[in-house]
Amino acid sequence: MRKALIVVDVQNDFCEGGSLAVVGGAQVAIDVEALINSGTYGAVVATRDHHIDPGTHFSDNPDFVDSWPRHCVVGTDGEKFHAPLAAPMFDEIFFKGEYTAAYSGFEGKSSSGAPLVNWLRTWGIDAVDVCGIATDYCVRATALDAAAEGFAVTVLEDLTAAVSNDNLPKVRAEFDAAGVMTG
Repeated sequence: MRKALIVVDVQNDFCEGGSLAVVGGAQVAIDVEALINSGTYGAVVATRDHHIDPGTHFSDNPDFVDSWPRHCVVGTDGEKFHAPLAAPMFDEIFFKGEYTAAYSGFEGKSSSGAPLVNWLRTWGIDAVDVCGIATDYCVRATALDAAAEGFAVTVLEDLTAAVSNDNLPKVRAEFDAAGVMTG
């Protein structure tokens, strides 16, 4: 089995001090860097929120379900990976959400236009570990889409941070129903 690591949205705006920060985001960046440096994976990819004008996804009065404060706007510091993560650490980066809300990394495309699913299949990947931000939104959507595409999926829950820990029991039930493992 050839396994890849998918690092979801570990960006400045989602870490402490960012416009849509989650508690523990900066620690996720540190811990994910250590995992990448361990050399465990045959391939390591990242997803990035990459907003230009995502319509109603941005709101001055967000509901924090379907609408959010401005975040990860193209060309801003908030869109960049949170240190110590950096683009050279990844075999490919998949950008999502330019003109619409996009939660799953499988909605993203590389700079050459390749969708994540195609890239993984080209590399002969049949299993993925998923980590990053936020457990209950983009990590959740990416893991569920990976399972729906037929990959064996494990969410590395210790390497994630949630918008709300209250959401995690429901998310774990969705993972169980989809055959997504947690570890």
